[in-house]
Amino acid sequence: MRVVILGCGRVGSTLAALLARAGHEVAVVDRDPAAFDKAIQRLGDDFSIETVVGVGIDQDALRQAGIENADAFVGVTSGDNTNIVAAQIARHRFHVPKVLARVYDPIRAEAYRDADIETVCTTAIVTGIFQDLLFGVPLRHCTEYLDLIKEKPEGADKES
Repeated sequence: MRVVILGCGRVGSTLAALLARAGHEVAVVDRDPAAFDKAIQRLGDDFSIETVVGVGIDQDALRQAGIENADAFVGVTSGDNTNIVAAQIARHRFHVPKVLARVYDPIRAEAYRDADIETVCTTAIVTGIFQDLLFGVPLRHCTEYLDLIKEKPEGADKES
């Protein structure tokens, strides 16, 4: 599988290393060339990935990363807008079959899931996990946490 990852922070670099070690072709795009060196310091250099210094919404940078032959695209920068726009470019311009984007804002994550961009909202997932841990209930499947944002808190319909 050929995967293009946008963002070489902790999530992007760790995912890239896992996929590369499993034998997949991986290219990572990041605007900061130092991000690649930091990733090697954290994760070692026992894997091979292609690196592209560029902005993830720049189609030339995406082409350089091999988006035209990609089986999957994952946007994991720290910016929701960048991840969403890059995911839309990957899906609609380059017709990448599997497109994922990390989105911190739960409402936006839901809206883009409805628009055929798979999103992972770490805010919703971590909030739900903490809630379950606080009350000692069994942890749920991660997709269930994404639905928690749709639920209204108890008493939300009551007048004050």
